[in-house]
Amino acid sequence: MGISLEPIIYVLIFAGVLALVEGIYLTVFGKSISLNSRVNRRLDMLDKSGNREEVMEKLRKEMTQHLKARNIPIYSILSSKAQKAAIAFTPKQLIMLMGGVSVLAFALLTVGTDTDIAIRAAVSLGIGIAGVFVWINAKAAKRMKLMEEQLPDAIELMVRSLRVGHPFSSAISIVADEVADPLATEFGIIADESAYGRDVGEALKDMAERLDMQDLRFLAVAVTIQQQSGGNLAEILEGLAKVIRARFRLFRRVKAITAEAKWSGNFLSAFPILALVGIQMIKPDYYDDAMNHPLFIPACLAVGGFLVANIFVMRSLVNIKV
Repeated sequence: MGISLEPIIYVLIFAGVLALVEGIYLTVFGKSISLNSRVNRRLDMLDKSGNREEVMEKLRKEMTQHLKARNIPIYSILSSKAQKAAIAFTPKQLIMLMGGVSVLAFALLTVGTDTDIAIRAAVSLGIGIAGVFVWINAKAAKRMKLMEEQLPDAIELMVRSLRVGHPFSSAISIVADEVADPLATEFGIIADESAYGRDVGEALKDMAERLDMQDLRFLAVAVTIQQQSGGNLAEILEGLAKVIRARFRLFRRVKAITAEAKWSGNFLSAFPILALVGIQMIKPDYYDDAMNHPLFIPACLAVGGFLVANIFVMRSLVNIKV
């Protein structure tokens, strides 16, 4: 009884695509693009160019280019995630990257497998698109998680700055210089826009909508109300920081409570696929007789539909808004 290595080859090629895309990204834009960099990217760019306006325009273009490309058919599936991840690649470059890794995956499948050329082409295209999408989704999730954790500390830093007599625009600049990425670069753009005459409340509102982050909306609303009606902004922001920390703790608690249900749903959806891959590896001809049955294709489509439905149902059951 032979073991088929083709499923393992598919997995290895997919993992290789993820590593290759990350490597290309860091090579093109340097290590400052990484969220693990000690110096935030805006300050690094300012140190290299010295032109504040040029840096601001470049970062603004990067942060808005993906939502403007939502009308592109293939790109529309990842434009929102690419926007949240602040991917510095342009939409055209990302599409070219998908094509490039698809061609590479096709070449590797040609060398490592004996499948038909049509199947290789379809699988390669799927690996190229899915690989870039998974990479962008992971970067977006990591970036948004870091911003949610940084925001209360950033607001408290603004509170301390306001209490020693600094104006709010200076408090924004202090956050941009003192905290780490990803929040530092976002607030740095607001500080630069404010220096060129843009309203801070409007800039905060645009950032909150672009990132689709509820806590940032609270901050934008608080600043806008204070600008229109007055009041002690330091006290308002101090209370907001406490509310955000309380929401964050509650969210973590809800996440822990629903973790079992989430993993159960993921397991129930993934187990049939993993079982199929295991059977194909151990006995590749196991389904040969069943494939000749007229109900084989409809049954496969029905099972696939139930698996997809299971994912959406389980997500809706554990998707508790905080």
